[in-house]
Amino acid sequence: MNPLTMFAVYLTIWWTALFVILPLGSRSYHESGIKVTDGGDPGAPVNPNLKKKFITTTWVSFVFWAVLMLALHFHWIPMPSLAHWN
Repeated sequence: MNPLTMFAVYLTIWWTALFVILPLGSRSYHESGIKVTDGGDPGAPVNPNLKKKFITTTWVSFVFWAVLMLALHFHWIPMPSLAHWN
């Protein structure tokens, strides 16, 4: 598989994992009982911990990507050969 394709697959997995991991452990201002001032959104997280979530997303994505690449390499998931299509 082309390295650019492998990177594109990793990036797709990374973004999907990010959207799964972002809401985990977040508490909103409303849930915490903190009054919002200056037009803030009561549903916004008090402390989003983005650095921790980006690091978690990176290693979770790498694990899923590595398993996928191993499955493709050992033909556990067959890849169609596009060169033979007529």
